Amino acid sequence: MLTRNPDAVQIGLTATPREFESAENTEEAEQDRQITANNIKYFGEPVYDYTIGQGIDDGYLAFMEILKSDIFLATYKETEQVTGLEQADLEDKPLVDAVTGEAVGITETRERYDARAFERQLLIPDRVSEMCRMLFEELLKTGGPEQKTVIFCARDVHADAVASEMNNLYAKWCADQGRTPARDYAFKCTAASGGSGYLSDFRGSNTSYFIATTVELLTTGVDVPGIRNVVFFKYVGSPIAFYQMVGRGTRLDPPTNKLMFRVHDFTNATRLFGEDFKTAYGPSTSSPGPVDGPDEDGDRIIVVEDIDVRITAAGKYVMTVNDDGKAEPVTLEEYKQRLAARLVEDIPALDKFRSVWIDPGERGKLMRKLPDRGRAPLVVRELSKMKEYDLFDVLADVGYGQAPKTRADRADSFEYKHDGWLSDMPAPAAAVIRAIASQFAIGGTENLENPQVFSTPAVRTAGGMGALREHGQPRDVVSEAERRMFAA
Repeated sequence: MLTRNPDAVQIGLTATPREFESAENTEEAEQDRQITANNIKYFGEPVYDYTIGQGIDDGYLAFMEILKSDIFLATYKETEQVTGLEQADLEDKPLVDAVTGEAVGITETRERYDARAFERQLLIPDRVSEMCRMLFEELLKTGGPEQKTVIFCARDVHADAVASEMNNLYAKWCADQGRTPARDYAFKCTAASGGSGYLSDFRGSNTSYFIATTVELLTTGVDVPGIRNVVFFKYVGSPIAFYQMVGRGTRLDPPTNKLMFRVHDFTNATRLFGEDFKTAYGPSTSSPGPVDGPDEDGDRIIVVEDIDVRITAAGKYVMTVNDDGKAEPVTLEEYKQRLAARLVEDIPALDKFRSVWIDPGERGKLMRKLPDRGRAPLVVRELSKMKEYDLFDVLADVGYGQAPKTRADRADSFEYKHDGWLSDMPAPAAAVIRAIASQFAIGGTENLENPQVFSTPAVRTAGGMGALREHGQPRDVVSEAERRMFAA
C-alpha cells in the first residue's frame, strides 16, 4: 500500500547503528555491514542519530562499569601460556564426544582450536568452572550473588554447563552462610529450552531467577530493567550483536534506584567499543558455526579434560563520552581526572566550593555541569567504595585533594571543633544541633537540608524547632551549622 500511496510516509526506528568504523574481519561483522547498507539503501540517510554514549551522558541509560579478565591456558609440554590449543596439546588428555560420550581419537581433532572455537567445537569444563568461579567472586564483591545477571554463552550445551556451575557455587555459598538458597537461582534461557517462558519470572521476581544463561534469546527485544550484570562468556564478532547484548543492562530501574550496571568481559568483547580494546587473538575469517549441533564442516563437538586454566583481572573501566561525543571506556583514575578538571574549571578553590555546596540552588547548578549530567560523583563514590562518604567529600577529594572523611567522622569533627560555638548557645538548642549532626552521619547533606529532619525521634527528643527558636531563626542556625560541618 505504501508504494501505491505517494503521500505515505515511512518511518524507520532501529537500534542498528548507522555505520561501523570497525576493523573486524569476521563473517558476523560483514553481515553487519550488509544490514547497515540495506537500511540506508531502503530508508536513506538517517535524520537523527543517538549513541549509547549520549544516552548515558544525558541520563537516559544506566551507567556502565567494565571489568575485563584475561584467560590463559597452560599446556603441559610448555611453560608459556597460550590462548589457543594445538592438536599436540590434546594428545595426553581425555577426549570424548560431547553428544555420545564415546572416546575420541586425537586424529579426529582439529590441528588448532583458537579461542573462538572454545565451547563451540571444543568444550573445556575446567575453563567453564574457572570463569564461573571468578564471576561469582565478583558478584560477592559488588552486592552479593542475588543480582539479576545475563551470561551470554557460545551454545546450548555451554549454557547448561554455566547454569549448573553457578548453581553449585551458589549452593555452597548458601551452605557456608547458613542461608536457604533462592529457588531457580541460575537457569538456562535459550530458544531450544523454551526459555521465553522464564522471561516473566526473570523480569518480575525479586526472590528467584537471578542468573540467566543464554545464547541468542536475550540478545534483543527483552526489557528487564533490573539487570545489574551483563557477562560475555562467548566470543562476539558482530558489533551490532555486541551493542544489543550490552543494551540489556542499560535500562534504568527507578524502583530499585539502579544507577549503573557492570559488563564482565571474559572474551575481549569490549574491544568493539573502540580501538583501545583490540582482540589479543587477531581477526578471524572463519564462521564460528551454528549454535547447536556440529559445525558446518561436520566436526565433532569434543570435550577435553585436564586443561590448566588461569584467569587474571585485566582492569576496570568506566564508560564515558569523549569530546567528540563518542562512547569511550576509560580507567576509573582517568574518569576521576576528567571530573576534577570539570569541577576545578568552574570552581578553582576549595573555599569557594564549600560556599557553593551549602547553597542548594548553586549546588544544583554545579552538579548539572559535571560529567554524565551530574551522576559522575555518584559513580565515583560507588566504584571507589566510598558509600560512607557524603558527595561533598567525594568531590573535595577528587577536585582539591582534601582528605575525605566519612559522614560519621565529619559529624564527630563538627562537635569537637565547634564545641565552643555550641556551648555559647542555650543547652536545648545545642542539643538539637547535635541531634541534627547525628542525622548528617546517617544521610549526609540531604538530611541536613531536609525539613523532615525536625520530625526524627532524636531531634524531637532534643527539643526540636522550638528549642532552636530560643537561639534565633531555626533555618539560620541550621545553615550556620551546615557551614561549620563542611569546615570541620
